[in-house]
Amino acid sequence: MQERPPVVIAGAGPTGLMCALALGAQDIPVVVCEAEPSLTHDLRAGSYHPPTQDMMAKYGITQRMHEHGLQIRRWQIRMRNGGQVAEFDLGLLSDVTAYPYRLHLEQHRLTPIQLDILRRQASVQVHFGHRVTGFEQKGERLKVRVESDGIPGTFEASWLIGADGGRSTVRKLLPIEFEGFTWPEQFLVVSTPYDFSRHGYALNAYVADPVEWAALFKMPDAGPPGVWRVVFPCDPGMPDDALLDPRHVEAKMQAFHAQGSTYEVRHKVIYRVHQRVASEWRVGRVLLAGDAAHLNNPLGAFGLNSGIHDAVNLAGKLGRVWRGESGEELLDLYVRQRRAACVEQVQAMSIRNKRMLEERDPEVQRARMEELVATANDREQARAFLLESSMISGLQKSEAIR
Repeated sequence: MQERPPVVIAGAGPTGLMCALALGAQDIPVVVCEAEPSLTHDLRAGSYHPPTQDMMAKYGITQRMHEHGLQIRRWQIRMRNGGQVAEFDLGLLSDVTAYPYRLHLEQHRLTPIQLDILRRQASVQVHFGHRVTGFEQKGERLKVRVESDGIPGTFEASWLIGADGGRSTVRKLLPIEFEGFTWPEQFLVVSTPYDFSRHGYALNAYVADPVEWAALFKMPDAGPPGVWRVVFPCDPGMPDDALLDPRHVEAKMQAFHAQGSTYEVRHKVIYRVHQRVASEWRVGRVLLAGDAAHLNNPLGAFGLNSGIHDAVNLAGKLGRVWRGESGEELLDLYVRQRRAACVEQVQAMSIRNKRMLEERDPEVQRARMEELVATANDREQARAFLLESSMISGLQKSEAIR
């Protein structure tokens, strides 16, 4: 019997590397092709929900993340004007997860851990500087075209997984629609060592305001004292260089919390925010996962987490297909489960979170905050809220789909 060619994965971000790890752990041959010459240094994602930590623990990732990550058991939704504060305690979920807290660790510190563990799997190869440029499906095989240093090449594949980000080449080549919309404003992310906890902010806080909302995340950075990432919406009419101008950044920070001295800014970046879902996640022997399949705003920390969930779900099902334990239709169940989780939970919750923080009517916003405070102060209501916001109930609902 002719040996089957490997699964080829486009993209060595968290989703692609997680796919490779979960497949390699089943002794399935994998080739990862990453267009960039090395792992990317992404300053956006970095908050991991309890079920994501549960999933990654099986591969030794979660334990390594804890060496530098920050455990965030309590997080807040609060008013910017110093009014109501709804504080939620993830310890209420200690009976359903081994990790009843959010773990904060920069994405660019997760991927080296994944790659290091992956290097020990004999069945997996990782090629940097290899950009996927095309593919042809023929029967039970594909020919995946790549380019490295301007030199074209090919890989034979049994399956191709597009985990190559929001601008996915694989998705565009299928071609399928990336349905949804782009928010008009960009997001500005500023990192500073200034300690906001002295003013009552939890290490993860979402700050509602009818004029300008904000979100705060404490990150470990290179070590103590770490940095606080502060996220603001930006005027869509301002050019990028003006948004990143030090005077503009300083004005934003002082307007959020005035202090007598200038803020020390370690990093600053702007990016566009999308709410999009691919119309199809499987075309023949080509599948999509992570940002290649869906994008959402970061309020709720669902994007990176849902990509990891895609990877684990897909690898488990593809492994069964590979071993002949199930037919290829099992991969359509991956699509049904994960696309439903994305549309019905991730998209809905992230849009709802943004609209709640930016609500322009002060009376409506005040009423919503009163409801949240009441929810946070009631043990059963808070637990139900946390099961949803931590993605546990959404995973349970999607996994019940058949």
